[in-house]
Amino acid sequence: MESIDDKIIKHVSRLGRGSIVFPSGFVSFGESKSVLKGLERLATKGTLIRVARGVYCYPKEDKVLGLGVVYPSYDEIAQSIAKRDKARIAPAGAYAMNVLGLTTQVPMNLVFLTDGSPRSIELFNGHKITFTVPKKLSFQHQIAQLITAALQEIGREYITEEHKQQLKTILSPIKEEQIKVDYVLMPAWIRTLLKELYEQIL
Repeated sequence: MESIDDKIIKHVSRLGRGSIVFPSGFVSFGESKSVLKGLERLATKGTLIRVARGVYCYPKEDKVLGLGVVYPSYDEIAQSIAKRDKARIAPAGAYAMNVLGLTTQVPMNLVFLTDGSPRSIELFNGHKITFTVPKKLSFQHQIAQLITAALQEIGREYITEEHKQQLKTILSPIKEEQIKVDYVLMPAWIRTLLKELYEQIL
């Protein structure tokens, strides 16, 4: 008779390296306590890695450079949690700045807007992922939402020429008509800035 550990290993092997899994995905294998114990045992052995409480990964391995276990990215972890919860998410604040390349610094607290439940999750390395419910309606274009969140974090008076150049690089392949639908959701100064940038791109 197969043990819960063996069943979990078979399952994650089918999913492939880099897959992020949760205890709820193994409910058919046995009681929740037994599943949790099995996941803990496999994490102790190194077969799985625990990236947060109740969040595990069947890790990729870097054999080319010899770096060993490769942890999933913050975005992969957040997207997996969102998929499990059937929620939509979008980076906000300082993390939106990082995603857009407006800063190289990764914040300790990575904030995502969500239409799901608000919560905060502590990761393996001390960083946190926070899901927060936005006050405004959802943007139709993800880049428009990202840019708005990033610029609000930077602040109007701290926008540099380097920021503007990076924004033009991001916006150049996107027609203004696609972004324009979200102008109504942006603060006036951000809307004005994007219009100016589009004029410069043309």
